Amino acid sequence: MCTDLHVRTHPAVFATLTAPSFGPVHTRDVRSCACRDKTRCTCRPAPCHARRDAPTCPHGTPLACWQRHPAGDEQLGRPLCADCYDHAHHVVWNHHAGELWRRTKQHAERHLNQRARQRGLPKIRFSHGKAAEYQARGAVHFHILLRLDGIDPDNPGLIIAPPDGITTEDVIAAVTLAATTIAHTTDPHSARPEGWRIAWGQHHEIRRITLSASGDALDDQAVAAYLAKYSTKGTEATGHTSRRLTPDTIDLYANPDGTHPERLIAAAWTLGQAPGWAGLRRWAHMLGFGGHFLTKARRYSITFGSIRQERAAYRRAQALNDRPKGRGTPPTSAIPASSRP
Repeated sequence: MCTDLHVRTHPAVFATLTAPSFGPVHTRDVRSCACRDKTRCTCRPAPCHARRDAPTCPHGTPLACWQRHPAGDEQLGRPLCADCYDHAHHVVWNHHAGELWRRTKQHAERHLNQRARQRGLPKIRFSHGKAAEYQARGAVHFHILLRLDGIDPDNPGLIIAPPDGITTEDVIAAVTLAATTIAHTTDPHSARPEGWRIAWGQHHEIRRITLSASGDALDDQAVAAYLAKYSTKGTEATGHTSRRLTPDTIDLYANPDGTHPERLIAAAWTLGQAPGWAGLRRWAHMLGFGGHFLTKARRYSITFGSIRQERAAYRRAQALNDRPKGRGTPPTSAIPASSRP
């Protein structure tokens, strides 16, 4: 089996895949940022939606915004026109984002295996760790660490190095191709009999991972820090926080004519009443997204189940050590030999 150092030398990339547009929203566009902490960026942004003309939407709302929004502005992520924004497609996309990622990874892996066959190389597979994050507009996007592994035909569970003929550039090309071509259509819904198209947005980033960052590459420690940071974020970024909603509490958070988060929750709740779409109601408080915020392939590293078992064993041992002396079950040495089982 590969050592930690050998696994770290496998070709790997860090990909960020985003949702498509469901309507124009207020943004903070910084063309060139030199701030080390992007969350506290003080760089001067470009105008939000600069337009030479002055168009308006069918509802009479201007489709131009000349503001240079500061970081933390409450307008960020809010639609220019809430009535034009496709809230239904937005929550449905969130709900199907996990399936879209599964298909994307599968397509990229197939493409690389085609390359491997053409070069006379053995099969390969991807292992991944993935963190989900909400954008200010309430759409989920994924930050993914993709690592290329080889396959031992005699022991498929073994993690081995991939063949030398597949490079990081091949991985980037395969993931880019999958991200720009893979799409699927949802089942029909009474609100949209033809279903909704689920595909990635135009903005994505795929960067090489190396043991020491150079050029546009990232080092593995930086990627680990990114995943840890993203995995702690929830719907707070959208201005909404609540637990799972019920018919008794839905009116506190949903309003089809209210704020942007309220409209998203209302769309998820309303669409979720159709047969086969109950998951949207179950996850309405998460704007339709029902996935876990930190997932990984089973072979990527130690399993979450093993981590939970170790944590439980540690807590049990800690509880025994903290137990006051003279209380509870006495140690075996204190029990008379004649009374021991």
